[in-house]
Amino acid sequence: MKENADKARALDAAELAKQLREGADQIFRLRFQMRMGQTDGLKKYRALRKERARMLMVERERALAKAEAAPAPVAAKAAKVPKAEAKAPKAAVARPPVKKSLAAKAAEEKPAAKKAARTKK
Repeated sequence: MKENADKARALDAAELAKQLREGADQIFRLRFQMRMGQTDGLKKYRALRKERARMLMVERERALAKAEAAPAPVAAKAAKVPKAEAKAPKAAVARPPVKKSLAAKAAEEKPAAKKAARTKK
């Protein structure tokens, strides 16, 4: 397993993306054939899924590495904000009224109906 992840790490971004597309396509075709009863390739299907997951993991590792290197400019921009602006409260966002679902309306009506039934007795 580790050697497969190392192979994926050795690929550049374009090649990794190409491998991911091809893997997704192979998985789709194999799943389609299995549904139609043309093949019993469950082991192949599982192996393809695992390999694709390894490639996605490597892609995610690269994205996180880029994100860790990028926050330095954001911190410098935050330092330039004057204190008066930093302490100013944010304006409230006007939200449209929420429509009640049928279940919520029914829940509101039930106590009133129970109360009316008790008074009739």
